[in-house]
Amino acid sequence: MAYINHPRFGQIWFVRDICGIMCAVMTWLLIMFAQAVVLIIILAPVFDTFFGAVNLIVFETLCFLACTSHIRTMVTDPGVVPQGTATKEAVDSLGLRENQVVYKCPKCCCIKPERAHHCSVCNRCIRKMDHHCPWVNNCIGENNQKFFVLFTMYIALVSSHSLFLAVKHLVGCINEEFRLCSQQAAPASIMVLLILLIFEALLFSIFTMVMFFTQIQAIIKDETGIEQLKKEAVRWRRQSARASLRAVFGRFSLTWFSPFTTVKLHEVAPSRCTYAV
Repeated sequence: MAYINHPRFGQIWFVRDICGIMCAVMTWLLIMFAQAVVLIIILAPVFDTFFGAVNLIVFETLCFLACTSHIRTMVTDPGVVPQGTATKEAVDSLGLRENQVVYKCPKCCCIKPERAHHCSVCNRCIRKMDHHCPWVNNCIGENNQKFFVLFTMYIALVSSHSLFLAVKHLVGCINEEFRLCSQQAAPASIMVLLILLIFEALLFSIFTMVMFFTQIQAIIKDETGIEQLKKEAVRWRRQSARASLRAVFGRFSLTWFSPFTTVKLHEVAPSRCTYAV
Protein backbone atom coordinates (compact mmCIF):
# COMPACT_ATOMS: atom_id res chain seq x y z
CA MET A 1 0.00 0.00 0.00
CA ALA A 2 1.05 3.64 -0.37
CA TYR A 3 -0.14 7.20 -0.51
CA ILE A 4 0.12 8.86 -3.93
CA ASN A 5 0.76 12.59 -3.92
CA HIS A 6 -1.57 14.39 -6.35
CA PRO A 7 -0.96 18.09 -7.16
CA ARG A 8 -4.66 18.91 -6.84
CA PHE A 9 -6.15 16.36 -4.46
CA GLY A 10 -3.16 15.92 -2.14
CA GLN A 11 -2.46 12.47 -0.75
CA ILE A 12 -4.52 9.66 -2.29
CA TRP A 13 -4.65 6.21 -0.73
CA PHE A 14 -3.86 3.40 -3.18
CA VAL A 15 -3.08 -0.28 -2.54
CA ARG A 16 -0.40 -1.64 -4.85
CA ASP A 17 -1.75 -5.14 -5.19
CA ILE A 18 -1.68 -6.70 -8.67
CA CYS A 19 -4.68 -8.97 -8.03
CA GLY A 20 -6.72 -6.07 -6.63
CA ILE A 21 -5.77 -3.75 -9.50
CA MET A 22 -6.80 -6.41 -12.04
CA CYS A 23 -10.14 -6.96 -10.26
CA ALA A 24 -10.80 -3.20 -10.12
CA VAL A 25 -10.02 -2.85 -13.83
CA MET A 26 -12.27 -5.83 -14.57
CA THR A 27 -15.08 -4.11 -12.68
CA TRP A 28 -14.76 -1.05 -14.90
CA LEU A 29 -14.60 -3.20 -18.06
CA LEU A 30 -17.79 -5.02 -17.08
CA ILE A 31 -19.54 -1.69 -16.49
CA MET A 32 -18.29 -0.45 -19.88
CA PHE A 33 -19.61 -3.61 -21.56
CA ALA A 34 -23.04 -3.09 -19.98
CA GLN A 35 -22.94 0.55 -21.06
CA ALA A 36 -22.16 -0.39 -24.66
CA VAL A 37 -24.89 -3.04 -24.96
CA VAL A 38 -27.58 -0.99 -23.21
CA LEU A 39 -26.86 2.27 -25.03
CA ILE A 40 -26.04 1.01 -28.54
CA ILE A 41 -28.26 -2.06 -28.87
CA ILE A 42 -31.17 -1.60 -26.46
CA LEU A 43 -31.79 2.14 -26.08
CA ALA A 44 -30.42 3.60 -29.33
CA PRO A 45 -33.54 2.64 -31.37
CA VAL A 46 -35.86 4.26 -28.78
CA PHE A 47 -33.88 7.36 -27.73
CA ASP A 48 -36.66 9.64 -29.02
CA THR A 49 -39.40 7.92 -26.97
CA PHE A 50 -40.46 8.50 -23.37
CA PHE A 51 -39.41 4.94 -22.48
CA GLY A 52 -35.97 5.44 -23.99
CA ALA A 53 -35.37 8.84 -22.38
CA VAL A 54 -36.42 7.76 -18.89
CA ASN A 55 -34.41 4.55 -18.95
CA LEU A 56 -31.38 6.37 -20.34
CA ILE A 57 -31.45 8.88 -17.46
CA VAL A 58 -31.99 6.16 -14.83
CA PHE A 59 -29.31 3.87 -16.23
CA GLU A 60 -26.65 6.57 -16.61
CA THR A 61 -27.39 8.02 -13.16
CA LEU A 62 -27.00 4.60 -11.52
CA CYS A 63 -23.78 3.91 -13.46
CA PHE A 64 -22.34 7.28 -12.45
CA LEU A 65 -23.15 6.74 -8.77
CA ALA A 66 -21.81 3.18 -8.86
CA CYS A 67 -18.52 4.27 -10.47
CA THR A 68 -18.13 7.19 -8.07
CA SER A 69 -18.77 4.93 -5.09
CA HIS A 70 -16.21 2.45 -6.43
CA ILE A 71 -13.56 5.15 -6.77
CA ARG A 72 -14.26 6.60 -3.32
CA THR A 73 -14.03 3.12 -1.77
CA MET A 74 -10.77 2.40 -3.58
CA VAL A 75 -8.89 5.66 -2.85
CA THR A 76 -10.15 6.37 0.69
CA ASP A 77 -7.90 5.49 3.60
CA PRO A 78 -9.97 2.74 5.30
CA GLY A 79 -8.70 3.68 8.76
CA VAL A 80 -5.01 2.83 8.85
CA VAL A 81 -3.32 2.74 12.23
CA PRO A 82 0.02 4.64 12.27
CA GLN A 83 3.09 2.39 12.32
CA GLY A 84 5.86 2.38 14.88
CA THR A 85 3.77 3.70 17.76
CA ALA A 86 4.32 0.72 20.07
CA THR A 87 7.45 2.11 21.69
CA LYS A 88 8.01 2.04 25.44
CA GLU A 89 7.79 5.84 25.53
CA ALA A 90 4.46 5.84 23.66
CA VAL A 91 2.99 3.20 25.96
CA ASP A 92 4.20 5.08 29.05
CA SER A 93 2.64 8.30 27.74
CA LEU A 94 -0.82 6.67 27.71
CA GLY A 95 -0.95 6.81 31.49
CA LEU A 96 -2.38 3.31 31.82
CA ARG A 97 -3.87 2.20 35.10
CA GLU A 98 -2.46 -0.77 36.98
CA ASN A 99 -3.23 -4.08 35.22
CA GLN A 100 -4.55 -2.20 32.18
CA VAL A 101 -3.15 -3.51 28.91
CA VAL A 102 -3.08 -2.49 25.27
CA TYR A 103 -2.58 -4.69 22.22
CA LYS A 104 0.48 -4.46 20.00
CA CYS A 105 0.66 -5.61 16.39
CA PRO A 106 4.09 -7.24 15.93
CA LYS A 107 3.88 -6.76 12.15
CA CYS A 108 3.09 -3.03 12.20
CA CYS A 109 4.83 -2.34 15.54
CA CYS A 110 1.84 -0.19 16.45
CA ILE A 111 -0.50 0.20 19.38
CA LYS A 112 -3.58 -1.62 18.16
CA PRO A 113 -6.91 0.16 18.78
CA GLU A 114 -9.94 -1.79 19.88
CA ARG A 115 -11.53 -3.78 16.98
CA ALA A 116 -8.57 -3.11 14.66
CA HIS A 117 -7.22 -6.03 12.62
CA HIS A 118 -4.11 -6.54 10.53
CA CYS A 119 -4.63 -6.92 6.77
CA SER A 120 -2.09 -9.17 5.09
CA VAL A 121 -2.69 -7.51 1.69
CA CYS A 122 -2.40 -3.88 2.81
CA ASN A 123 0.19 -4.97 5.40
CA ARG A 124 -1.30 -2.52 7.88
CA CYS A 125 -3.72 -2.57 10.81
CA ILE A 126 -7.15 -1.19 9.89
CA ARG A 127 -9.62 0.30 12.35
CA LYS A 128 -12.90 -1.63 12.46
CA MET A 129 -11.79 -3.74 9.52
CA ASP A 130 -14.62 -5.69 7.87
CA HIS A 131 -12.70 -7.47 5.10
CA HIS A 132 -10.32 -6.85 2.21
CA CYS A 133 -12.21 -6.64 -1.09
CA PRO A 134 -10.20 -7.20 -4.30
CA TRP A 135 -13.03 -5.74 -6.41
CA VAL A 136 -12.33 -2.32 -4.94
CA ASN A 137 -8.62 -3.04 -4.30
CA ASN A 138 -8.88 -1.91 -0.70
CA CYS A 139 -9.80 -2.89 2.82
CA ILE A 140 -13.29 -2.05 4.02
CA GLY A 141 -12.94 -0.29 7.33
CA GLU A 142 -14.05 2.58 9.50
CA ASN A 143 -13.52 5.35 6.93
CA ASN A 144 -14.83 3.83 3.69
CA GLN A 145 -17.58 1.38 4.68
CA LYS A 146 -20.26 3.85 3.61
CA PHE A 147 -18.82 4.06 0.09
CA PHE A 148 -18.59 0.27 -0.16
CA VAL A 149 -22.22 -0.16 0.90
CA LEU A 150 -23.26 2.42 -1.72
CA PHE A 151 -21.12 0.66 -4.34
CA THR A 152 -22.85 -2.69 -3.72
CA MET A 153 -26.27 -1.02 -3.69
CA TYR A 154 -25.81 0.91 -6.94
CA ILE A 155 -24.21 -2.04 -8.74
CA ALA A 156 -27.17 -4.20 -7.66
CA LEU A 157 -29.61 -1.56 -8.96
CA VAL A 158 -27.83 -0.97 -12.27
CA SER A 159 -27.47 -4.75 -12.78
CA SER A 160 -31.17 -5.28 -12.12
CA HIS A 161 -32.04 -2.46 -14.50
CA SER A 162 -29.74 -3.92 -17.18
CA LEU A 163 -31.33 -7.34 -16.67
CA PHE A 164 -34.82 -5.90 -17.16
CA LEU A 165 -33.82 -4.01 -20.32
CA ALA A 166 -31.91 -6.95 -21.82
CA VAL A 167 -34.69 -9.48 -21.21
CA LYS A 168 -37.32 -7.06 -22.56
CA HIS A 169 -35.28 -6.39 -25.71
CA LEU A 170 -34.55 -10.09 -26.25
CA VAL A 171 -38.22 -11.04 -25.91
CA GLY A 172 -39.16 -8.20 -28.28
CA CYS A 173 -36.68 -9.44 -30.88
CA ILE A 174 -38.00 -12.98 -30.67
CA ASN A 175 -41.65 -11.88 -30.86
CA GLU A 176 -40.95 -9.72 -33.92
CA GLU A 177 -39.01 -12.56 -35.57
CA PHE A 178 -35.76 -10.56 -35.29
CA ARG A 179 -36.94 -7.78 -37.61
CA LEU A 180 -35.96 -5.16 -35.01
CA CYS A 181 -32.60 -6.75 -34.29
CA SER A 182 -31.72 -7.24 -37.95
CA GLN A 183 -32.01 -3.48 -38.53
CA GLN A 184 -29.02 -2.86 -36.20
CA ALA A 185 -26.63 -5.74 -36.90
CA ALA A 186 -26.55 -9.48 -37.46
CA PRO A 187 -29.29 -11.02 -35.28
CA ALA A 188 -26.88 -13.69 -34.05
CA SER A 189 -24.43 -11.06 -32.74
CA ILE A 190 -27.25 -9.18 -31.03
CA MET A 191 -28.45 -12.39 -29.39
CA VAL A 192 -24.97 -13.26 -28.09
CA LEU A 193 -24.44 -9.79 -26.63
CA LEU A 194 -27.86 -9.76 -24.98
CA ILE A 195 -27.33 -13.22 -23.47
CA LEU A 196 -23.91 -12.18 -22.15
CA LEU A 197 -25.42 -9.05 -20.61
CA ILE A 198 -28.24 -11.08 -19.03
CA PHE A 199 -25.70 -13.49 -17.53
CA GLU A 200 -23.52 -10.64 -16.22
CA ALA A 201 -26.45 -8.66 -14.85
CA LEU A 202 -28.02 -11.70 -13.14
CA LEU A 203 -24.72 -12.77 -11.57
CA PHE A 204 -23.75 -9.35 -10.24
CA SER A 205 -27.22 -8.34 -9.12
CA ILE A 206 -27.41 -11.44 -6.90
CA PHE A 207 -23.80 -11.13 -5.69
CA THR A 208 -23.99 -7.44 -4.82
CA MET A 209 -27.46 -7.73 -3.26
CA VAL A 210 -26.11 -10.41 -0.93
CA MET A 211 -23.10 -8.21 -0.11
CA PHE A 212 -25.32 -5.18 0.49
CA PHE A 213 -27.65 -6.94 2.91
CA THR A 214 -24.70 -8.63 4.62
CA GLN A 215 -23.10 -5.23 5.20
CA ILE A 216 -26.33 -3.69 6.48
CA GLN A 217 -26.85 -6.63 8.84
CA ALA A 218 -23.28 -6.32 10.15
CA ILE A 219 -23.71 -2.58 10.72
CA ILE A 220 -27.01 -3.03 12.55
CA LYS A 221 -25.50 -5.77 14.74
CA ASP A 222 -22.36 -3.64 15.26
CA GLU A 223 -20.14 -6.56 14.32
CA THR A 224 -17.74 -6.58 11.39
CA GLY A 225 -17.36 -9.43 8.95
CA ILE A 226 -13.97 -10.46 10.31
CA GLU A 227 -15.34 -10.45 13.87
CA GLN A 228 -18.18 -12.72 12.79
CA LEU A 229 -15.77 -15.00 10.90
CA LYS A 230 -13.38 -15.33 13.83
CA LYS A 231 -16.29 -15.55 16.29
CA GLU A 232 -14.50 -13.13 18.56
CA ALA A 233 -15.78 -12.54 22.05
CA VAL A 234 -17.57 -9.21 22.26
CA ARG A 235 -15.24 -7.03 24.35
CA TRP A 236 -16.56 -3.74 23.02
CA ARG A 237 -19.74 -1.97 24.00
CA ARG A 238 -22.32 -2.69 21.30
CA GLN A 239 -24.14 0.30 19.88
CA SER A 240 -27.83 0.32 19.06
CA ALA A 241 -28.82 -0.23 15.44
CA ARG A 242 -29.61 3.47 15.07
CA ALA A 243 -26.29 4.58 16.56
CA SER A 244 -24.37 2.07 14.47
CA LEU A 245 -26.03 3.23 11.24
CA ARG A 246 -25.34 6.84 12.18
CA ALA A 247 -21.67 6.02 12.81
CA VAL A 248 -21.35 4.78 9.21
CA PHE A 249 -23.74 7.06 7.30
CA GLY A 250 -24.27 10.06 9.59
CA ARG A 251 -27.64 11.54 10.51
CA PHE A 252 -30.38 10.34 8.19
CA SER A 253 -30.75 12.53 5.11
CA LEU A 254 -30.32 12.29 1.35
CA THR A 255 -26.55 12.40 1.92
CA TRP A 256 -26.82 8.77 3.04
CA PHE A 257 -27.11 7.89 -0.66
CA SER A 258 -24.39 10.26 -1.87
CA PRO A 259 -20.84 9.00 -2.51
CA PHE A 260 -19.67 12.63 -2.40
CA THR A 261 -20.22 13.18 1.34
CA THR A 262 -17.94 11.86 4.06
CA VAL A 263 -19.01 11.10 7.62
CA LYS A 264 -16.72 12.63 10.25
CA LEU A 265 -15.88 9.78 12.56
CA HIS A 266 -14.82 10.05 16.18
CA GLU A 267 -11.23 9.14 16.85
CA VAL A 268 -10.63 6.06 18.98
CA ALA A 269 -9.42 7.11 22.41
CA PRO A 270 -6.00 5.64 23.27
CA SER A 271 -7.26 4.72 26.75
CA ARG A 272 -9.69 2.25 25.15
CA CYS A 273 -6.90 0.36 23.40
CA THR A 274 -5.70 -3.02 24.57
CA TYR A 275 -2.17 -4.46 24.35
CA ALA A 276 -0.51 -7.84 24.23
CA VAL A 277 3.05 -8.53 23.19
